Amino acid sequence: MSEFDLAGKICLVTGAGRGIGRAIAEGLARHGATLVLSGRTEATLSEAVAAIGERANVCVADVSREADVLALRDSILTRHGRLDVLVNNAGVYKFFPIQDVTEAEFNRQFGTNVFGLLQVTKEAVALFGPEGGSIINIGSTATSMAVPETSVYTATKGAVDTITPVLAKELAPRKIRVNSINPGGVETEGLHAAGVPGSEFEKQMIAQTPLGRLGQPDDIAPIAVFLASSDSGWLTGEILLASGGLR
Repeated sequence: MSEFDLAGKICLVTGAGRGIGRAIAEGLARHGATLVLSGRTEATLSEAVAAIGERANVCVADVSREADVLALRDSILTRHGRLDVLVNNAGVYKFFPIQDVTEAEFNRQFGTNVFGLLQVTKEAVALFGPEGGSIINIGSTATSMAVPETSVYTATKGAVDTITPVLAKELAPRKIRVNSINPGGVETEGLHAAGVPGSEFEKQMIAQTPLGRLGQPDDIAPIAVFLASSDSGWLTGEILLASGGLR
């Protein structure tokens, strides 16, 4: 038996094709969970399934689209009949000064990071059984750092910070716990695509991080495993900063 036993648990991870989501999915699988991997591209999800093995299956979905989320719900219901753990990891970001804020970019980020989280949670809650379970949101330390040129992204993660304790109280009667993991800078494919590695921004983040480096996806995964397990059964409504001390 693993330290955090998730055998028999059905876990949905959104944005599971790469980065933090994939690392969390692999961590949950190592502890015995059965995985439903959701993301926008089948290719990256297929790579994740290949790494995890037969206890993972795929459902391509854009969480900002209601029809996709309903199809995701129906797929879980048909294959598994229930859900025990939801990891709301799907997220997008782009940084720019206030002069470059557009309606389209605002809607893109809020559509995935906030509305997507809410509607996946809405449909997932109906799949939880009488024993309840765990919902794990992925926030960001951006909400406490006030980083220039991140107003839209930080606003979306500020919403996650406020949604988490609200849902923790709302869903507590159903024995569903809701917590958030707020990473600092984590080296992912998205961070590389944004040109952060080697930049002054990266140097500033590392300089402000007491542990002296960027995080890795595997730094976040064990925290999600803990929150998914019964060992964290007395935690709900918490926002856990997983940032190497970055504030």
